[in-house]
Amino acid sequence: MHPGQTRTHIDANHAFISPESYLPSPLPGWENAQVIILISPQMGARFTQYIALMGERSVAGSPLVGVERFAYVLEGEVKFSINEKEHQLGVGQYAYIPPDTEHSFASEASSRVMLFERSYLPIEGVEAPGYVVGDERDQPSEANEGDPDAQLKRLLPMNDAFDWEINMFTFQPGATLPLVEVHVMEHGLVMLEGQGIYRLDEHWYPIQKGDVVWMGPYCPQWFAAIGKTPSSYLYYKDVRRDPLAEFNLL
Repeated sequence: MHPGQTRTHIDANHAFISPESYLPSPLPGWENAQVIILISPQMGARFTQYIALMGERSVAGSPLVGVERFAYVLEGEVKFSINEKEHQLGVGQYAYIPPDTEHSFASEASSRVMLFERSYLPIEGVEAPGYVVGDERDQPSEANEGDPDAQLKRLLPMNDAFDWEINMFTFQPGATLPLVEVHVMEHGLVMLEGQGIYRLDEHWYPIQKGDVVWMGPYCPQWFAAIGKTPSSYLYYKDVRRDPLAEFNLL
C-alpha cells in the first residue's frame, strides 16, 4: 500500500483500524516494551484496547487504580505472576486480573499481547471476581443462535461478578451474524484469522487478520465471513451493569 494511503477509518461511533496505521509508543511502567493503543476514551470508548510489543527482558506496567485487565497472547510467550504463582502463557492463552491486584507479565523473547482494560464497576452485595488463567482451545464452543457454522466461545465465567465478557467467534466461510445488531453494549474486536465483511453504521469494511474494530453503543453492526478458510475474532463487550450506574446518575 502507498504510504499516503490507509484502510483505517475513524467515525463518531465506530472505528476501523488496520495495521498499516499502527504506531508504537511508550507507556509508563512498561520496561523494554512499547504499546500500540488502538481503542481508548479519547475516541469515545469506555475502555482501552492495546497491543503490547514485548521483547528480551520486557516487563509489563500495572493498570491504573480500580482498573481490571485481560491479556491474550497473540505471538510468543510470557510469564504471568500473581499471588506467588507463575504461569507460562503461549499463543491462545490468557489471563484476567481483577482491579488493584498485584501481578506481572514478563517476556524473554519477542511477544505480542492484546490487552483490554476498563474501570471495574462493582455491584452492592456481589464480591469482585478472582483472577482467571485459561486457554482458548480448552473452552467449550456453542452454536450462535443455533447456527453450527458460527461458533462462540466465552473466555470468562458468566456471572454478575464480571462486568464484561471477552469472547471468541469463529465463522465458516459464508456464515454471518443473524441480524444487524443495535445494542447498548460496545465492542472492541481484533481479527485473528481469515477475512470477512463488517458493516458498521452505513459503512462496509473488508476485514482481515490484524484489523481492529471499535463499535460504540447503538452502532448498527453485522458480519459475514468470506474466503475459503474459517474467520475468527476476539472481542470485548460490557455486560451485567445498569447504564445509569455506569454514569453515576443514580
